[in-house]
Amino acid sequence: MEQNVENVQTVQAPPLAANGKLTKKEKNWILYDVANSAYTLLATALLAFYFDFLSPSESLTTVWGSVNVIVTIIAVILCPIMGTYADFSQKRKVFAIFASIGIVGCTLLSIFSAMKSLAFAGILFLVVYIITEVGYTSANVFYDSMLSDITTDEKMHKVSANGYAWGYIGSCIPFIVCLVLYILGDMVLVTKVDGIVTDKPFLGIAYTLCCLVTAVWWFIFTLPLYKSYQQTNFMPKPEKPVKETFVRLGSIFKELAKNKKALFFLIAYFFYIDGVHTIIKMAMSIGKDLQFENFGTVKLVIALFVTQIVAFPCAIIFGKLSSKYKSNKLLVACIAAYTAIGILAVFLRQEWQFWAMAVGVGMFQGGVQAMSRSYFTKIIPSEKTGEYFGIYDIFGKSAAIVGVGLISLLSGFFPLAERFSIFNIALLPLPILFLVGLVFFLLSMKIPADPNSKLAEEERTKL
Repeated sequence: MEQNVENVQTVQAPPLAANGKLTKKEKNWILYDVANSAYTLLATALLAFYFDFLSPSESLTTVWGSVNVIVTIIAVILCPIMGTYADFSQKRKVFAIFASIGIVGCTLLSIFSAMKSLAFAGILFLVVYIITEVGYTSANVFYDSMLSDITTDEKMHKVSANGYAWGYIGSCIPFIVCLVLYILGDMVLVTKVDGIVTDKPFLGIAYTLCCLVTAVWWFIFTLPLYKSYQQTNFMPKPEKPVKETFVRLGSIFKELAKNKKALFFLIAYFFYIDGVHTIIKMAMSIGKDLQFENFGTVKLVIALFVTQIVAFPCAIIFGKLSSKYKSNKLLVACIAAYTAIGILAVFLRQEWQFWAMAVGVGMFQGGVQAMSRSYFTKIIPSEKTGEYFGIYDIFGKSAAIVGVGLISLLSGFFPLAERFSIFNIALLPLPILFLVGLVFFLLSMKIPADPNSKLAEEERTKL
């Protein structure tokens, strides 16, 4: 689709910092990763157990996976619409709305421990969880698309990697508080009859405090980005923005069909990020259902904490490597490593293998996410980052339906706690999805960049 340059408006780009240091706007953008990563960690580590506390289930993997499929479907519908609307100079406003929905939702999750005796407490919890996830996911569409507004082309990979890195380590601060609370509730203040635990009176209070701590943290570290962000690339707001949003959304899909490099990348992203999201969303429930000897929920939560600690320096390293090596080659390395992790998951039988997976995921999680985000920014038109990232999140979030859905379905027929064969049949989708993603990404590398993309500009400059 031809772009009428008269319809594209820009404002002054953010100033450069001396000696390549991060600017204030770049730091504030990174701080939101610190903000929302706290919720990511809470959702990954404890919310599945919180639900199990309210409404115990024989197969937590099946139930929790099904709920996350619903979350994904809603996100797939909302993300492209909101992303396109954001390009009418509305990113800051709509970002704040969805971030607020997520923060308020996280706060409301804290009340359900007091409602445990009610039969419908678990159902209500899931409803609020879904709303919170929608707010969290939608806010991230705008957050990701802000990257091109707050930094330069040369620093894009570095800033993106720093976002994930500081998100990992920063989120550990509130999570340590939550971890202490959870351990107290799960192991210390318990009631036993004949050596058997019959009640954990403090556990509900621990879940309440964990949600509140996370919500406050999320709110505080959202404020700097909200106050300082200025959209530098946008389209003029039309008289009927909602109608124009759908018109432009249809146009961008047609344009994407012509931008083969972006299209093939998104197909690759659909598959490999599916595996990443599946591991993030399902790690705790999978670990619980595998029932390793002397490997309770506390060890599972600690394993996730180890992943965060490992992820911090590794994400920084990937940011530094991006200045020496092409980001597409770094992505190939990350996807290949995740393929190996997926194969390990299929043959997961011993506790040490679970710890090896935790370390492996930490090493490459930040790299694959950061490089994907910044690489995609470089192969799309800068004035259309909102709508393109709306589609980016369609491929990313809808991918989670495949992995989470398949594992949830297969675990219903082949429970992870039972040993039907030498491998975990329910986890077979993981390595397959990474392999398919790797193949499509290698194909995308062979396609020339779109003439209007930043990657094409860089290539012309080198010539």
